[in-house]
Amino acid sequence: MSMKFDKPMTWQELPAGCLIDERATSLHFKTGDWRSMRPLWDAEKCIHCLFCWITCPDTAITVQDGKMTGIDYDYCKGCGICAVICPPKASAIDMVREEK
Repeated sequence: MSMKFDKPMTWQELPAGCLIDERATSLHFKTGDWRSMRPLWDAEKCIHCLFCWITCPDTAITVQDGKMTGIDYDYCKGCGICAVICPPKASAIDMVREEK
């Protein structure tokens, strides 16, 4: 049985034992709406050291051709690790309160 994520599931539709029988299901669960703080990235200040990319627990830092291109807010939980690890000389990431 393959799980469909296009609509909320009832408990009766869940597979027995809540087994996940397909891969990459985490892509269906956008967790960014949980956060209370949001990282703001300043492209002008960024030195593309990619420390933020290496340490982000949610792989929310987007990179292309070896350079940071932004933050995927669909998956960023606002933990702030990227802002802490950003080199002080660059300070390219600041945490701000999430506004909804």
